[in-house]
Amino acid sequence: MPGRPYDRLMRGWKKSLDAAGVREPGLRADYDRQRQLVRRFRRTAYLAARLLLPGPLLPHVVAMTAVMHHGDNVLDTGPLPQREAAWADWEQRVQEALKTGTSDTPLLRALVHTVSARPRLRETVETYLETATAELRFAGFATEADYQAYVDAYSFPAFMLVADLLGPDDDDRGYRAACRTFIDGSQRLDFVNDLAEDLREGRVGIPAATLERFSLGAAELAAGRSGGLDALVADQVAVARASLTAARELPTLIPAPGRRLVRALVEIELLTADAVRARGAGVLRGSVSPPPVRALRVLVRRN
Repeated sequence: MPGRPYDRLMRGWKKSLDAAGVREPGLRADYDRQRQLVRRFRRTAYLAARLLLPGPLLPHVVAMTAVMHHGDNVLDTGPLPQREAAWADWEQRVQEALKTGTSDTPLLRALVHTVSARPRLRETVETYLETATAELRFAGFATEADYQAYVDAYSFPAFMLVADLLGPDDDDRGYRAACRTFIDGSQRLDFVNDLAEDLREGRVGIPAATLERFSLGAAELAAGRSGGLDALVADQVAVARASLTAARELPTLIPAPGRRLVRALVEIELLTADAVRARGAGVLRGSVSPPPVRALRVLVRRN
């Protein structure tokens, strides 16, 4: 049975809904549904948002995180024809919800309200819908240029679903460039860290040309032959870490309410990079997370 800590968390969440202008009971239930989902599938990100975001921002960030996660699921679940049909249906439903201002789906009702509160998000959502099919076609990359095109078409627009809630209201070109740098490092790191899972799914996010530089290929890795993998991991983590380090400027480019969260996201990715580098060829056995105590210190840091 939930106790006092749970009650305090719920009171805090209700205050956040009030601060965000989410007052109608049905709409509050829609947002709470997204809160429960995000808490379950992105626990660390949810904890960071709860600890570091002010009330008026929290429900909107939760809603857009849920939109991003749902899109990932649609794009990644099932054989290609099924995914293509499911994405076309989802895109149509999102566009209809944005056009009419209503939906029969809790997630889309929350999305519509967040977009009405933050009108600039409409263009962000539409851009994401237009380019996200790059994930449907993703079967690996031949070259670094192919990887960068994927980041431009999918990773970056998906990240901006949340990042546009935190950015400046005026000229945001510098902020968007820094976001692109961050997501390049984060996505590259994910592809190294998730190598074992991606091999099981028959697609590798490290470009084939990069694998060849270390005398590796997807077939050899799938067979468990890891000679050269330590060096490959070190190389890719170094490239990712350079981007993530450069992205430390992000908090200086945004209004104060989002700075602590953005700073924490960057620092936790850097901790993850260190953990992946230490794991080396062990990534063939599975992914690794940053040390929990060090991650917690990042979340509770005051500056």
